[in-house]
Amino acid sequence: MKPAGPPVDVFTAIADPTRRALLLRLAHEGERNVSELLEPFSISQPAVSKHLRILREAGLVRSRRVGREKLYEVEASRLRDVFDWVSHFEKYWDEKLDALGEFLDRKNADPKS
Repeated sequence: MKPAGPPVDVFTAIADPTRRALLLRLAHEGERNVSELLEPFSISQPAVSKHLRILREAGLVRSRRVGREKLYEVEASRLRDVFDWVSHFEKYWDEKLDALGEFLDRKNADPKS
């Protein structure tokens, strides 16, 4: 038995584009097995399984056995950590979007500029 390592951080788990894509698929399509999740990727089944293990260890997906199959689904509550962190930067986005809106309003009011 492998010794347990440190828990996987949510931010580390979603840093990988393949893991983000797996999360999105599970969020849009619901519960899936590894074979179904493998379809759009050009990586091996063991690689997908490893990504799913990391997502599971981070608490972002959960799995259950149905006969010989293991089904995976999103466990979105851990994404709250990401939302809370990103929300600190929302005011900067709002300021930039407001400035862009003002610029576009001025440009539309005077098409020569």
